[in-house]
Amino acid sequence: MNTEGDVDSDMECSDNECFGDDSDYYNTDDIDIEQVDPSKNDPEYFEFECLTEEQVERLLNESVELLSNNLQILPSLAKVLLHYHNWNVSEIIGKYRENASQLLINSRVKPSSAPASNNCSRYLTCPVCVLTHSSDKFLSLNCGHLFCKGCWTIHFEVQINQGISTGISCMARECEVLVPEDFVLKLVLQPNIKEKYLQYIFQDYVKSHPQLRFCPGPNCQVVIKSQDTKAKRATCSKCKSIFCFKCGIDYHAPTDCHTIQKWLTKCADDSETANYISAHTKDCPKCHICIEKNGGCNHMQCYNCKYDFCWMCLGDWKAHGSEYYECSRYKENPNIAHESVHAQAREALKKYLHYYERWENHLKSLKLEKETFDKLKTRINQKVMSGRGTWIDWQYLFTAASLLAKCRYTLQYTYPYAYYMDTGPRKELFEYQQAQLEAEIENLSWKIERAETTDRGDLENQMDIAEKRRTTLLKDFLDV
Repeated sequence: MNTEGDVDSDMECSDNECFGDDSDYYNTDDIDIEQVDPSKNDPEYFEFECLTEEQVERLLNESVELLSNNLQILPSLAKVLLHYHNWNVSEIIGKYRENASQLLINSRVKPSSAPASNNCSRYLTCPVCVLTHSSDKFLSLNCGHLFCKGCWTIHFEVQINQGISTGISCMARECEVLVPEDFVLKLVLQPNIKEKYLQYIFQDYVKSHPQLRFCPGPNCQVVIKSQDTKAKRATCSKCKSIFCFKCGIDYHAPTDCHTIQKWLTKCADDSETANYISAHTKDCPKCHICIEKNGGCNHMQCYNCKYDFCWMCLGDWKAHGSEYYECSRYKENPNIAHESVHAQAREALKKYLHYYERWENHLKSLKLEKETFDKLKTRINQKVMSGRGTWIDWQYLFTAASLLAKCRYTLQYTYPYAYYMDTGPRKELFEYQQAQLEAEIENLSWKIERAETTDRGDLENQMDIAEKRRTTLLKDFLDV
């Protein structure tokens, strides 16, 4: 079984691989900060297993066998019942004991019957192809709707080619009785169609199982299994993809699954409106010379006048050393309810752009810090070659850069959370902690870009502070 610690140990990477993709943002094995029991102190702690298809098949078959033996039904019927009831064996057995027939009706499934060879007529007309065949050429489910084998086969092939497997039902009008797996496999003989069906039905089984989740990595066949079905961070042991176990998209703590879906939809819908804020250049607020942001840190220093300012709000950086990091907080208009409709629309857009700009900025900062990481390797190589320490002496910088990305990743997802929060004391607390985290992240970023070997103690102290800020925020607001 993989725990979060097990997964992280699998994620150790060479210097050339680090920061290669989002999975490396959580590669913090070597961080020299206080190590504690993650199950008690880490709000993102998550126990899970990475399974192969063969292991998943065995897992599913155990449930099928258990249900089949308990209810004395065919395995194919047990599979349909399990799929329909989200693989809850105890629930199915309980319902069956209460009312067996009602369970089958509610599940829209009935056991398949034998060929209608004992029909009183030796010949029957198929209601689909309107051709007459001998009665042994007909099959039906227990609903009693008879169709010839040829029409059943064509029906199955059409459905499978459309990506349907567990949802295949009887051909009769308004009949919703589902077709068991063995009934389909008995009639579908083309190897490619049969392979498609088995692939689709396996996918449907996994998707309906609350403890299983396909890894979303490209061409990855790993299935993640966990008893804990909450929105926690899962990491694939094979492709290193990091995702939310509950919804399957990029990990998004502290924002919950429903909120991040709303946010991403809104960003997609309003992307053209927000395009104007995505430029990489701004004017220095003091000398007004054009400055390009080429690093992840938001603490900017004008190369012309040496003025230190914040990239986000263009305010004096000295003011950001205060306890409350104001530029991350949106100031609501207290009188907006009494304004005109147009004024309210402008205020709504202003609020959205405030959070979107910060969301987008941290996304860009993460990308820029990958470039910073490459520059860091070059700078360290030069120092080692000139005799200013060994490669091992400088490893702490790579650890710091990895932690920085981990913290900035969390910070990025605090903005959708804040955007949808109701105004009140809880939001004020959240924005306070968000501001503190942001301030410590920018301090860490600034120090990493300028660190020397003599700065190791100071940098590791800053790493410890930043990680504790991140963990505190998640403990207080990670609602899973």
